[in-house]
Amino acid sequence: MLSYPKLKRFLIGEPFPTRADIHERLDKVRALAIFASDPISSNAYATEAIMSVLVLLGTQALRLTLPIALGIMTLVLLVVLSYIQTILHYPDGGGAYTVTKDNMGITPALFAAAALLIDYILTVSVSVSAGIRAITSAVPALLPYTVVLAILAIVLLTWVNLRGVRESGSIFALPTYAFVGGVLVTIGWGMLRWLGIAGEPLVEVQTAVSTAEAVQPVTQFLFIWLVLRAFAAGCTALTGIEAISNGVQAFQPPESKNAAKTMVAMGLIAMSLFLGITFLTTRLHLIPVEEGESILSQMTRAITGGGFLYYWVQFFTMMILVLAANTGYQDFPRLSSFLARDGFMPRWMQNRGDRLVYNAGIVVLAVISSLLVLIFKADEISMLPLYALGVMLSFTLSQTSMARLMGRIAHLKPGEMMETHVTTIHYEKGVWWKRLLNGLGAIVTGIVLLVLVVTKFTEGAWVVVIAIPLLVLMFRAINNHYAAVAKTLSTRDFATNQMLEIADVAIVPIGDMHRGTLRALGYAQRLSNNVRAVCICTSEEMREAVQRRWDRFFEIHQDIELVLIDYEYRDILTPLVDYIQQVSDQEYPGLLTSVVIPEFVADTIPAQILHNQTAVVLRHRLRRSENIVLIDVPFQVHG
Repeated sequence: MLSYPKLKRFLIGEPFPTRADIHERLDKVRALAIFASDPISSNAYATEAIMSVLVLLGTQALRLTLPIALGIMTLVLLVVLSYIQTILHYPDGGGAYTVTKDNMGITPALFAAAALLIDYILTVSVSVSAGIRAITSAVPALLPYTVVLAILAIVLLTWVNLRGVRESGSIFALPTYAFVGGVLVTIGWGMLRWLGIAGEPLVEVQTAVSTAEAVQPVTQFLFIWLVLRAFAAGCTALTGIEAISNGVQAFQPPESKNAAKTMVAMGLIAMSLFLGITFLTTRLHLIPVEEGESILSQMTRAITGGGFLYYWVQFFTMMILVLAANTGYQDFPRLSSFLARDGFMPRWMQNRGDRLVYNAGIVVLAVISSLLVLIFKADEISMLPLYALGVMLSFTLSQTSMARLMGRIAHLKPGEMMETHVTTIHYEKGVWWKRLLNGLGAIVTGIVLLVLVVTKFTEGAWVVVIAIPLLVLMFRAINNHYAAVAKTLSTRDFATNQMLEIADVAIVPIGDMHRGTLRALGYAQRLSNNVRAVCICTSEEMREAVQRRWDRFFEIHQDIELVLIDYEYRDILTPLVDYIQQVSDQEYPGLLTSVVIPEFVADTIPAQILHNQTAVVLRHRLRRSENIVLIDVPFQVHG
């Protein structure tokens, strides 16, 4: 039979030594594919998100798409510049959580972390659901299996990421660059046609949708409100930008410089795609169609005529929408490890597995994302109102924190340096411009956050508004628990006379006389001269059988007391625990009482299931009892 270790090696691969960490880090090419898949993939629907709101004002309002896109590009530029500063000033990573903790305190930092964790979960659920939707649209026969396919996609992504960062980067590089290349070629060819340099001039697309008027008389307030909504909707183009700042330590040395260069490349690619798609869409006078062909598909078809390039773009659009979930797989485990290190999440979430990745975080993310897919039936449209709130909150807090950091740097003189709680800052030139950019970015992302909350609150955003504070409360509760444990275990003011003495007694629970019992009794005799074998007898026949078998091994246990307790009910653990507690509390108060538990250990899981788990349940019942020490004596059973 294939054992668990062998199965694990087959699926995950051979373990890496810790010293191999430097070799498993990412070069800039792989890092861009892993960390930038989310912001790059958002170009598949960001322009359409703007137009879908503006069309409510009538198709004439679609001319505002390009100005709004330019505004969003400006915001993308501000955020990218801000995060480049974050990367350079906080080379150990941590992104919004670390920079906010260092400059605004732990509570705002926890809000930033909670917002990002929720957003990473939604990134996986929404991206996978969107990708599967593209597949089922192409193959309608798969529609009944949408949820199953989405969960299988999450399982596949989980498996790939458990195999290691470098390996996942190699796998995800092709679809990412194929999508970028295909869309850039399409945009380039479209621009050549629009300029009349090559091919036939672009012709306005005749859509099946007639020119529509506004849904209602447009007041000035309604006009401004919908324009703000369109701007906020288009800000999906910003999702995932912060990913690189969280994963600086995943880069090859020099980490911060390579991460900053990758951030620049990501920003340039994302802005080029966004501007190109938006410009050509407005030149072609395309109109978003609900439940119909996407804007990107319409644009590509109009430019390429539906040939090879069109299907290339469509296929890799589907691929990158699914792979955009990988941004969540990179940053959720990493951010969780930062929180765990600081005592705000379970400690085991900071441990790296055999392949030098944060296994626990990856699995937790997969489970929660799968639950969301089940709850929303893999309908990404239903999940979208929950999306982007978290990332906007983290942007606002991060840029506000960077503005404060720049203010501290501004007070340094040439040659001066200062240690903060997390990093070291030095005198810099031009710091006031950096502070202005961060402050402006914080104001704009804060406004977008408010617009998102108000416009999407009744559509489901209220869930995120409630979930973020609840997560912060959970972080605090975990931290309080660890603080209480540390206080309990502290050796401060501890004297040796406070050590508990060990009682001269060892209790061995038995149900029958067999080799496992005899081994436990022999071990107990090494601990104490006062060994008691305790058996709960539920019938007279059982009492006689145990006594008879006990007498057979008299030479082995002649110095051991056999305690037979009659009990007419089936729950044998209750009287057994009561007896042990009575001995500890009444006969040996204030001393440590030893309980030696014999236990069968089967060599396979199916065989283990066949045996009663009495020893496991007994340990669980006694674990909460003070002054009782539990000692397992396993007996291996083969076959």
